[in-house]
Amino acid sequence: MAEFVLQSKARAAVCKIMRELKEKGLNRGAEGNVSVRFENGFLISPTGVVPEDMQPSQVVFMDMDGNHSGAWKPSSEWPMHLAIYRERPEAQAVVHTHADHVTALSCLHEPVPPFHYMVAIAGGSIIDCANYATFGTQELVNNMLKALGPRRATLLANHGLVCFHDTLEKAAQLAQQIESLAKQYLLARAVGEPKRLTDAEMAEVLKKFSSYGQQKEGA
Repeated sequence: MAEFVLQSKARAAVCKIMRELKEKGLNRGAEGNVSVRFENGFLISPTGVVPEDMQPSQVVFMDMDGNHSGAWKPSSEWPMHLAIYRERPEAQAVVHTHADHVTALSCLHEPVPPFHYMVAIAGGSIIDCANYATFGTQELVNNMLKALGPRRATLLANHGLVCFHDTLEKAAQLAQQIESLAKQYLLARAVGEPKRLTDAEMAEVLKKFSSYGQQKEGA
C-alpha cells in the first residue's frame, strides 16, 4: 500500500511539473519531457500527450533495461533519461525542454560560456552543447553524455536542453535558470561580446556553490 501511495504521488508530480514548464513558456504543446527515478527504474511522461490533459495513470514506468508496460508509450526521448540514470547515480529527476533561448543558442551550436557566475549552477564553468543527432537515437544519447561531462546540464544542438537534479522540483528550477542565462547571454551579445570570467574566477564560484543556499539546522 505504501509503495502504491508513493508511486501515485510521483506520477502526479510528473504531471504537475510538465504543466508548470508549459505555463512558464519552457515548452509548448506536447514538447519536452520529465522523469523521476522510482525504485528500480523511473517514471516518465508519456509521448504525444499535452500537459493540460496528462493524467497520473498515463505516466509510464520504465525499468533500467528500457522496458515498459501498459497502454501508454513513454516519451520518445526516454533513452536520454535512461542513460542519465544509469551513468549518474546522483540523478533523481530529469527535465528536457525546448525553451526559446536555450534552443536558439543550441541552433548556433554554442555553449553557455562563463559570462555570468550563475553558469556554475549546472556544476561547471560552462554549459556545453552536444553535437546534433536525431531525437530518440543512441547517437543523441552518446553526444549528450559526452557534452554533460561531470555537469548537470547540456544544450542539445538544434533541439533544446536536458538537465537533472536530486529532486524533480530542483531539476525544473535548473531548467528555468538556464533558460534565463541563455536569454541574458543572447541579449548581451546583441550589443557586444560579453566579457567572460576567468577559469580562476569560476573555480572560486564553484567552491562557494558547494555550500550555496544551505541553511544551518534550526536557523
